[in-house]
Amino acid sequence: MPLVPAVRLLEHAQKNSYAVPGFNFHNMVDFQAIIAAAEAEAAPVMLMATEDTINFVGFDYIQGLAAAAAKTAGIHFALHLDHGRNLDSIVKGIRYGFTSVMFDGSRLPFEENIRLTSWVADVAHKAGVSVEAELGQIPGHEDNVSVSEQEAGMTDPNLVPEFVERTGVDSLAVAIGTAHGLYKAEPRLDFARLDAIRRKTSVPLVMHGGTGVPDDAVKKAISLGICKMNVGTDLRLAFMGCIRKTLEDQEIKDPRVLLKLAREAVVEVVRGKIRLCGANQRAGMI
Repeated sequence: MPLVPAVRLLEHAQKNSYAVPGFNFHNMVDFQAIIAAAEAEAAPVMLMATEDTINFVGFDYIQGLAAAAAKTAGIHFALHLDHGRNLDSIVKGIRYGFTSVMFDGSRLPFEENIRLTSWVADVAHKAGVSVEAELGQIPGHEDNVSVSEQEAGMTDPNLVPEFVERTGVDSLAVAIGTAHGLYKAEPRLDFARLDAIRRKTSVPLVMHGGTGVPDDAVKKAISLGICKMNVGTDLRLAFMGCIRKTLEDQEIKDPRVLLKLAREAVVEVVRGKIRLCGANQRAGMI
Protein backbone atom coordinates (compact mmCIF):
# COMPACT_ATOMS: atom_id res chain seq x y z
CA MET A 1 0.00 0.00 0.00
CA PRO A 2 1.14 3.57 -0.55
CA LEU A 3 3.25 6.02 1.34
CA VAL A 4 0.75 8.77 2.19
CA PRO A 5 0.66 12.28 3.70
CA ALA A 6 0.36 12.16 7.47
CA VAL A 7 -2.82 14.24 7.49
CA ARG A 8 -4.68 11.38 5.82
CA LEU A 9 -3.80 9.05 8.69
CA LEU A 10 -4.39 11.64 11.41
CA GLU A 11 -7.80 12.68 10.17
CA HIS A 12 -8.91 9.04 10.09
CA ALA A 13 -7.62 8.55 13.62
CA GLN A 14 -9.42 11.68 14.78
CA LYS A 15 -12.72 10.58 13.29
CA ASN A 16 -12.42 7.09 14.78
CA SER A 17 -11.05 7.93 18.25
CA TYR A 18 -7.62 6.32 18.16
CA ALA A 19 -4.05 7.56 17.73
CA VAL A 20 -1.54 6.91 14.99
CA PRO A 21 1.71 5.77 16.61
CA GLY A 22 4.78 7.60 15.38
CA PHE A 23 8.01 5.62 15.79
CA ASN A 24 11.52 7.07 15.62
CA PHE A 25 13.84 4.80 13.65
CA HIS A 26 17.60 5.04 13.86
CA ASN A 27 18.75 2.51 11.26
CA MET A 28 17.49 -0.01 8.69
CA VAL A 29 16.77 -2.63 11.36
CA ASP A 30 14.43 -0.27 13.23
CA PHE A 31 12.71 0.68 9.98
CA GLN A 32 12.12 -2.94 9.03
CA ALA A 33 10.86 -3.77 12.53
CA ILE A 34 8.30 -0.94 12.51
CA ILE A 35 6.93 -1.98 9.11
CA ALA A 36 6.82 -5.66 10.12
CA ALA A 37 4.97 -4.85 13.34
CA ALA A 38 2.51 -2.57 11.55
CA GLU A 39 1.74 -5.32 9.03
CA ALA A 40 1.28 -7.88 11.81
CA GLU A 41 -1.17 -5.55 13.56
CA ALA A 42 -2.77 -4.23 10.34
CA ALA A 43 -2.08 -0.70 11.55
CA PRO A 44 -1.24 2.65 9.96
CA VAL A 45 2.01 4.10 11.34
CA MET A 46 4.37 7.02 10.95
CA LEU A 47 8.08 6.29 10.58
CA MET A 48 10.03 9.24 11.92
CA ALA A 49 13.60 10.41 11.43
CA THR A 50 15.23 13.22 13.38
CA GLU A 51 17.93 15.37 11.83
CA ASP A 52 20.55 13.30 13.71
CA THR A 53 19.18 10.10 12.17
CA ILE A 54 19.16 11.69 8.74
CA ASN A 55 22.79 12.73 9.18
CA PHE A 56 23.65 9.17 10.21
CA VAL A 57 21.64 7.22 7.62
CA GLY A 58 21.45 9.73 4.77
CA PHE A 59 18.53 11.02 2.74
CA ASP A 60 19.24 8.66 -0.17
CA TYR A 61 19.13 5.55 2.00
CA ILE A 62 15.99 6.66 3.83
CA GLN A 63 14.32 7.37 0.52
CA GLY A 64 15.29 3.86 -0.62
CA LEU A 65 13.88 2.24 2.52
CA ALA A 66 10.60 4.10 2.15
CA ALA A 67 10.33 3.22 -1.54
CA ALA A 68 10.92 -0.47 -0.80
CA ALA A 69 8.30 -0.45 1.96
CA ALA A 70 5.79 1.35 -0.26
CA LYS A 71 6.09 -1.46 -2.82
CA THR A 72 5.74 -4.37 -0.43
CA ALA A 73 3.99 -3.27 2.79
CA GLY A 74 0.33 -4.06 3.24
CA ILE A 75 -0.42 -0.97 5.31
CA HIS A 76 -0.55 2.79 4.81
CA PHE A 77 2.33 4.72 6.36
CA ALA A 78 3.82 8.19 6.42
CA LEU A 79 7.50 9.17 6.44
CA HIS A 80 8.00 12.02 8.89
CA LEU A 81 10.90 14.40 9.53
CA ASP A 82 10.78 14.85 13.30
CA HIS A 83 11.84 17.98 15.22
CA GLY A 84 13.19 19.79 12.21
CA ARG A 85 14.90 23.04 13.12
CA ASN A 86 17.07 23.45 10.06
CA LEU A 87 14.99 24.83 7.19
CA ASP A 88 17.41 23.45 4.61
CA SER A 89 16.94 19.94 6.03
CA ILE A 90 13.16 20.31 5.93
CA VAL A 91 13.18 21.42 2.30
CA LYS A 92 15.56 18.61 1.41
CA GLY A 93 13.30 16.13 3.21
CA ILE A 94 10.37 17.28 1.07
CA ARG A 95 12.45 16.78 -2.06
CA TYR A 96 13.47 13.29 -0.91
CA GLY A 97 9.94 12.05 -0.50
CA PHE A 98 9.08 12.67 3.15
CA THR A 99 5.30 12.93 3.31
CA SER A 100 5.30 14.83 6.60
CA VAL A 101 7.66 17.33 8.19
CA MET A 102 7.77 18.96 11.59
CA PHE A 103 9.15 22.42 12.10
CA ASP A 104 10.05 22.76 15.77
CA GLY A 105 9.93 26.45 16.57
CA SER A 106 8.90 25.90 20.18
CA ARG A 107 11.98 27.67 21.53
CA LEU A 108 11.31 30.76 19.45
CA PRO A 109 9.20 33.76 20.40
CA PHE A 110 5.55 33.30 19.45
CA GLU A 111 5.63 35.57 16.39
CA GLU A 112 8.87 34.07 15.09
CA ASN A 113 7.48 30.56 15.54
CA ILE A 114 4.43 31.57 13.52
CA ARG A 115 6.51 33.23 10.79
CA LEU A 116 8.81 30.28 10.18
CA THR A 117 6.13 27.62 10.64
CA SER A 118 3.95 29.43 8.10
CA TRP A 119 6.82 29.46 5.63
CA VAL A 120 7.37 25.71 6.07
CA ALA A 121 3.65 25.03 5.70
CA ASP A 122 3.48 27.03 2.48
CA VAL A 123 6.42 25.17 0.94
CA ALA A 124 5.31 21.74 2.16
CA HIS A 125 1.66 22.05 1.18
CA LYS A 126 2.60 22.99 -2.38
CA ALA A 127 4.31 19.58 -2.55
CA GLY A 128 1.41 17.73 -0.90
CA VAL A 129 3.37 17.23 2.33
CA SER A 130 1.80 17.48 5.79
CA VAL A 131 3.16 19.79 8.48
CA GLU A 132 3.39 19.35 12.24
CA ALA A 133 4.36 22.20 14.54
CA GLU A 134 4.97 22.60 18.26
CA LEU A 135 3.64 25.23 20.64
CA GLY A 136 5.08 25.11 24.14
CA GLN A 137 8.27 23.21 24.96
CA ILE A 138 8.51 19.56 25.97
CA PRO A 139 11.38 18.90 28.42
CA GLY A 140 13.99 16.19 27.97
CA HIS A 141 16.56 15.12 25.41
CA GLU A 142 16.05 13.41 22.06
CA ASP A 143 18.93 13.34 19.58
CA ASN A 144 19.83 16.99 18.94
CA VAL A 145 16.83 18.37 20.87
CA SER A 146 17.42 19.21 24.53
CA VAL A 147 15.04 21.21 26.73
CA SER A 148 15.58 21.66 30.46
CA GLU A 149 12.73 21.55 32.97
CA GLN A 150 13.37 25.23 33.61
CA GLU A 151 12.99 26.03 29.91
CA ALA A 152 9.90 23.92 29.42
CA GLY A 153 6.55 25.64 29.20
CA MET A 154 3.12 24.12 28.89
CA THR A 155 1.08 24.96 25.82
CA ASP A 156 -1.21 27.92 26.45
CA PRO A 157 -4.68 26.94 25.15
CA ASN A 158 -5.51 30.59 24.46
CA LEU A 159 -2.66 30.89 21.96
CA VAL A 160 -3.61 27.76 20.02
CA PRO A 161 -6.40 29.14 17.77
CA GLU A 162 -4.28 32.05 16.53
CA PHE A 163 -1.24 29.83 16.00
CA VAL A 164 -3.15 27.21 14.01
CA GLU A 165 -5.04 29.76 11.91
CA ARG A 166 -1.99 31.84 11.01
CA THR A 167 0.32 28.90 10.26
CA GLY A 168 -2.11 26.52 8.54
CA VAL A 169 -0.47 23.46 10.09
CA ASP A 170 -2.02 20.00 9.79
CA SER A 171 -1.21 18.86 13.34
CA LEU A 172 0.05 20.41 16.56
CA ALA A 173 2.39 18.94 19.18
CA VAL A 174 1.33 20.16 22.61
CA ALA A 175 3.20 20.30 25.92
CA ILE A 176 0.94 18.78 28.58
CA GLY A 177 3.45 17.19 30.97
CA THR A 178 5.28 14.60 28.88
CA ALA A 179 9.05 14.57 28.30
CA HIS A 180 11.52 13.19 25.80
CA GLY A 181 13.69 10.29 26.94
CA LEU A 182 13.32 8.51 30.27
CA TYR A 183 11.25 9.95 33.10
CA LYS A 184 12.75 10.52 36.54
CA ALA A 185 9.31 9.87 38.05
CA GLU A 186 5.90 8.89 36.74
CA PRO A 187 4.68 11.73 34.52
CA ARG A 188 1.57 13.64 35.48
CA LEU A 189 -0.25 14.78 32.41
CA ASP A 190 -2.32 17.96 32.55
CA PHE A 191 -5.57 16.56 31.18
CA ALA A 192 -7.49 19.73 31.94
CA ARG A 193 -5.05 21.65 29.73
CA LEU A 194 -5.37 19.07 26.97
CA ASP A 195 -9.16 19.26 27.14
CA ALA A 196 -8.99 23.06 26.95
CA ILE A 197 -6.70 22.89 23.91
CA ARG A 198 -9.01 20.42 22.20
CA ARG A 199 -11.93 22.78 22.71
CA LYS A 200 -9.95 25.60 21.10
CA THR A 201 -9.05 23.83 17.84
CA SER A 202 -10.07 20.96 15.59
CA VAL A 203 -6.55 20.28 14.28
CA PRO A 204 -5.17 16.81 15.21
CA LEU A 205 -3.08 16.96 18.39
CA VAL A 206 0.23 15.19 18.93
CA MET A 207 1.79 13.90 22.15
CA HIS A 208 5.56 13.65 22.17
CA GLY A 209 7.47 11.69 24.81
CA GLY A 210 5.29 8.58 24.78
CA THR A 211 7.92 6.33 26.36
CA GLY A 212 7.17 5.80 30.03
CA VAL A 213 3.68 7.30 30.07
CA PRO A 214 1.34 4.87 31.90
CA ASP A 215 -1.09 3.04 29.64
CA ASP A 216 -4.17 4.47 31.33
CA ALA A 217 -2.81 8.00 30.87
CA VAL A 218 -2.18 7.34 27.16
CA LYS A 219 -5.73 6.08 26.70
CA LYS A 220 -7.18 9.08 28.51
CA ALA A 221 -5.08 11.46 26.40
CA ILE A 222 -6.40 9.80 23.24
CA SER A 223 -9.96 10.14 24.52
CA LEU A 224 -9.31 13.87 24.97
CA GLY A 225 -8.05 14.43 21.44
CA ILE A 226 -4.51 13.10 21.00
CA CYS A 227 -4.37 11.68 17.46
CA LYS A 228 -0.68 10.79 17.31
CA MET A 229 1.74 9.53 19.95
CA ASN A 230 5.50 9.60 19.42
CA VAL A 231 7.66 6.75 20.68
CA GLY A 232 11.43 6.60 20.34
CA THR A 233 13.29 5.71 23.54
CA ASP A 234 11.39 2.45 24.03
CA LEU A 235 12.69 1.23 20.68
CA ARG A 236 16.26 2.14 21.57
CA LEU A 237 15.99 0.35 24.90
CA ALA A 238 14.62 -2.80 23.27
CA PHE A 239 17.29 -2.77 20.56
CA MET A 240 20.26 -2.16 22.86
CA GLY A 241 18.92 -4.35 25.66
CA CYS A 242 18.60 -7.31 23.34
CA ILE A 243 22.12 -6.85 22.00
CA ARG A 244 23.65 -6.57 25.49
CA LYS A 245 21.80 -9.62 26.81
CA THR A 246 22.59 -11.73 23.75
CA LEU A 247 26.29 -10.89 23.83
CA GLU A 248 26.40 -11.79 27.54
CA ASP A 249 24.62 -15.10 27.07
CA GLN A 250 26.36 -16.45 23.99
CA GLU A 251 29.19 -15.93 21.57
CA ILE A 252 27.92 -14.69 18.21
CA LYS A 253 30.26 -14.21 15.30
CA ASP A 254 27.66 -13.21 12.69
CA PRO A 255 26.28 -9.69 13.23
CA ARG A 256 23.22 -10.59 11.17
CA VAL A 257 22.14 -13.04 13.85
CA LEU A 258 22.51 -10.35 16.50
CA LEU A 259 20.61 -7.76 14.47
CA LYS A 260 17.81 -10.20 13.65
CA LEU A 261 17.23 -10.79 17.36
CA ALA A 262 17.30 -7.05 18.02
CA ARG A 263 14.80 -6.51 15.23
CA GLU A 264 12.45 -9.08 16.76
CA ALA A 265 12.70 -7.30 20.12
CA VAL A 266 11.77 -3.97 18.51
CA VAL A 267 8.84 -5.60 16.68
CA GLU A 268 7.32 -6.70 19.99
CA VAL A 269 7.60 -3.21 21.49
CA VAL A 270 6.07 -1.62 18.39
CA ARG A 271 3.17 -4.07 18.34
CA GLY A 272 2.39 -3.27 21.96
CA LYS A 273 2.37 0.49 21.33
CA ILE A 274 0.15 0.04 18.27
CA ARG A 275 -2.42 -1.81 20.35
CA LEU A 276 -2.16 0.77 23.13
CA CYS A 277 -2.99 3.52 20.62
CA GLY A 278 -5.95 1.52 19.31
CA ALA A 279 -4.45 1.58 15.80
CA ASN A 280 -4.50 -2.18 15.28
CA GLN A 281 -6.84 -3.46 12.57
CA ARG A 282 -7.34 0.08 11.22
CA ALA A 283 -5.26 -0.20 8.05
CA GLY A 284 -8.05 -1.60 5.94
CA MET A 285 -10.37 1.23 6.93
CA ILE A 286 -8.26 4.08 5.49
